[in-house]
Amino acid sequence: MPRPILATVSIDAMRHNLARVRERAVGRFVWAVVKADGYGHGLANAARGFADADGLALIEFDAAARLRAHGWRRPLLMLEGAFDPDDVAQAARERLALVVHEARQLDWLQAVDAPGALDVFLKFNSGMNRLGFAREAFRDAFARLGRIAGVGRVTLMTHLADADVPGGADEALRRFEAACEGLPARRTIANSAATLDVAAAHGDALRPGVMLYGGTPFGDGDARALGLRAAMRLESRLIAVQQLQPGDAVGYGSTFRAQRPMRIGVVACGYADGYPRHAPTGTPVAVDGVPTATLGRVAMDMLTVDLEPVPAARPGSRVELWGDGVSIDAVARASGTIGYELMCALARRVPVRVEDGAAP
Repeated sequence: MPRPILATVSIDAMRHNLARVRERAVGRFVWAVVKADGYGHGLANAARGFADADGLALIEFDAAARLRAHGWRRPLLMLEGAFDPDDVAQAARERLALVVHEARQLDWLQAVDAPGALDVFLKFNSGMNRLGFAREAFRDAFARLGRIAGVGRVTLMTHLADADVPGGADEALRRFEAACEGLPARRTIANSAATLDVAAAHGDALRPGVMLYGGTPFGDGDARALGLRAAMRLESRLIAVQQLQPGDAVGYGSTFRAQRPMRIGVVACGYADGYPRHAPTGTPVAVDGVPTATLGRVAMDMLTVDLEPVPAARPGSRVELWGDGVSIDAVARASGTIGYELMCALARRVPVRVEDGAAP
């Protein structure tokens, strides 16, 4: 009999979240970001869920090749651009749009005999200081791209470091607008946070990521309050119940000790499944649909939960680690991380079921 842990990926939730993006910025081109294996949801699942997107954006060239092989004919945008000249050649063969953020990539574009015009996204460093050209180099790169025969349409882009805080995008937008002044090209700026909260960043095209999977891009709050639906549900079962007496400890390191007689449940889920090891006592969880919390230290294959709010719980009771009832954002916040990490950290040993209400 298989271990009772299961992740469920909802294609319907992905479609719903994409529709929410379109509601926020009517008429914009939408790049659905599917890097990191669709934020841990599976690349093929993401392609199904975002079939109505105008294009998909990612960083992995092997994944782009798989998308083309499986029939995706719409645009694909490589968010970190080429890593070597062979990537430019692949982009030419498979019609991949390339971000250009440093001088070597310009050299590679010039050297490759592209059979068709490559669309290029020229990246400006507006303050994050990861990828992108400074202002003068950005304008020089735009002029150079105009002289490269294999380059087609050029789009201007930047990435916002602080769009998740009020006013955090203002200075980056000012810098970007100044750098782009007079350059005749489309613009793409908005990530999930800016899509939701910075209308001035909507530009011509959006690049939402985590919101498409039902996670909030903001440091607090809940994605459900933004009208988003969880695209991943992680569930397991109780495999044991223990009765503690005052002073009894739970788990490695004895980090939790009972102050009174209490029942606890042992769940078949641990950090080897992708649950955060550093989740402290009190991290939210639900047993048979009833909210409760974890106790003690998360182990490789198990964690423990408080059964006081669920007196009828027994071995076999259903446990939701995150999903529809337990927000992945709340679990991440309790664990000192973000929902993105939990999505991407789902372990390969966890079986995945796909739900698609539109499937025949």
